[in-house]
Amino acid sequence: MMTMTQFNNISQWQVQADSQLANWPTAPDSSEDFVKNLKSARNLLAEETAKLQASRSHSLLVIMQATDAAGKDSAIREVFAKVNVNAVRAEAFKRPTKLELRHDFIWRCARVLPARGEVVVFNRSHYEEVTTVRVHPEYLGAQYPGEKPAELEDMEAFWAHRFAAINGFEQHLANSRTIVLKFWLNLSKDEQKRRFQRRLDKPEKNWKFNAADLSQRPYWDAYQQAYHTALKATSAAHAPWFAIPADNKDYARWQIAETVCRALQQVELNWPQPDFDLNEAKTLLQQS
Repeated sequence: MMTMTQFNNISQWQVQADSQLANWPTAPDSSEDFVKNLKSARNLLAEETAKLQASRSHSLLVIMQATDAAGKDSAIREVFAKVNVNAVRAEAFKRPTKLELRHDFIWRCARVLPARGEVVVFNRSHYEEVTTVRVHPEYLGAQYPGEKPAELEDMEAFWAHRFAAINGFEQHLANSRTIVLKFWLNLSKDEQKRRFQRRLDKPEKNWKFNAADLSQRPYWDAYQQAYHTALKATSAAHAPWFAIPADNKDYARWQIAETVCRALQQVELNWPQPDFDLNEAKTLLQQS
């Protein structure tokens, strides 16, 4: 019988149920060469994911969540830059489509999960449904058209039910040999403002600016509270959350890469044994 992998204390940023996330730093407290550290971790990650791809005993699901301008896109690109392109796939989740709204809130994520031997990175995920939607409960109207259903009468019970559904879903994934690692890029409000300003000041970054992002700035505190609640309610040893300081992009990328490497090493992935006679194959090759 397979024993489910537990990830305890593989990073100083691992979230526990009693974590006081409001007091966690958004910037590193050291001046190491983060770019050099990232390169080393990225090379190791390439090796560990190659074992994952070859063995096909496990799959890896990495979930990335953050406020706007926290650097999710670039983190995914930089962290997984050395991973075999045939082994990794990124899935971005934007506003739900009409088809997605006709299903339960986890459906659109469940349908693109990684196969064994595969790495899938979620750029946003089912956690939008307990963060963004919690800040803007009016979005639930699209999911429950018509008269207000009974389940929306008690909103605290409603959110508790969604947390339970997420925990059950991720428990099932872990039981099925999917390694689940979840990263929240912990960006400060001041740094978000600076990044928005750079998008306005630099012509090559104008395309990244979305006026709708500014409309969410007044909801900053509500978003922080929603994230803190969600992370603590759904961080488990088999599917942990990591609140990564994100004011310095190089540091955040290094910490993500390092954490994924440590998790894969704990699983102890091995190169598969050949299903053919190795010596015979070498001989035939020499004779060819």
